[in-house]
Amino acid sequence: MRDARTQIRRPLGARLWLSGTWLGLLALAALFAPWVAPHDPLAQDLFLGRLPPFWMDGAEPGYWLGTDSLGRDVLSRMIHGARIALMVALIAGTLTCLIGATLGVLAGFYRGWSDRIISRLVDIWMAFPPVLFAILLIAVLGPGLLSIILAIVIIDWTRFARVIRAETLSQGAMDYVASAQVAGRTRFSTMIAEILPNILPTVIALLTLEMGIAVIVEAILSFVNLSISTDSPTWGGMIAEGRTSVHQAWWVLVFPLFTLFLTVLSFSQLGEGLKDRFDPVLR
Repeated sequence: MRDARTQIRRPLGARLWLSGTWLGLLALAALFAPWVAPHDPLAQDLFLGRLPPFWMDGAEPGYWLGTDSLGRDVLSRMIHGARIALMVALIAGTLTCLIGATLGVLAGFYRGWSDRIISRLVDIWMAFPPVLFAILLIAVLGPGLLSIILAIVIIDWTRFARVIRAETLSQGAMDYVASAQVAGRTRFSTMIAEILPNILPTVIALLTLEMGIAVIVEAILSFVNLSISTDSPTWGGMIAEGRTSVHQAWWVLVFPLFTLFLTVLSFSQLGEGLKDRFDPVLR
C-alpha cells in the first residue's frame, strides 16, 4: 500500500513542480520585463530583419531567438507578450471564478427557485458558440484589454456555475451536511463551513483551467487583430505575423506558439495536481 501511494505521489509531485516552475518563471519574466528583456520590443531595424536564433549561422550577438521581418527582437516581444497573457489570465480567471462559483453554490445548495433561474440562464447562455460570441462582444465593446477580460467573464462564467452546482448537489447529499444541520447550524453556516472546503479543490482546478483558456482566447483575438493595439507585442499577434513568413523565418512562429502551448498545458496540469493534492477524499 505504501509503495502504491509513493508511485501515485511521484508523478503528481513532478507535475506540480514542472508546471509551477514554468509558470513561476514566466510570471517573474513578465513582472520584470523592462529589465529582463534584452531589447525594446517595439524597436525596429530593417537591417537586422529575420536574424536566426543564436545557434544558427548568421545569428547576431544579443538576439538569442532571432528577429522578425522588421528587425524586432523575438525574445523581448515574447517576454512583454507574457505580461498581457498573464494579466488577462489572472483577472479574467478570478472574476469568472467568483461569479460562476457563487451562482453555482447558491443554485446547488439552496435549490428551489434560485436553482431553476440560474440553471435556465446557464442553458440559454451556453447555447451561443463561445468563440463567435467573444468576437461579437469585442466588435461591440471595441478592441482593448478591458474588452477581452469582459468578454471572457461574460462567456465563461457558465462553466463554473454548471460544474460547481453539480459538485454542490453531490456534497449536499452527504451525511456530514445532514449532521451539521441536526447539530443546529444554519444553512448559510453549513454552506460556508462544510460545503465550501469540500468543493474548493474543484474550484481550484477550474480556476487554473480557466486561466489557460483565457490565454488561448487572448491569443485568438490577437491573431485576428481584435485584441489590443497591433503595435503591442502579443503571442497571438506574433503567431499571425510568423505564419506569413514561416518559410523564411520559422522562429517567429514556432517560439511564441511553443510558449503558448507550454503555458496552457502548465495551467491545466497545475490545476489537476492541486486538485489531487488538496482533495480531502484522496487525502
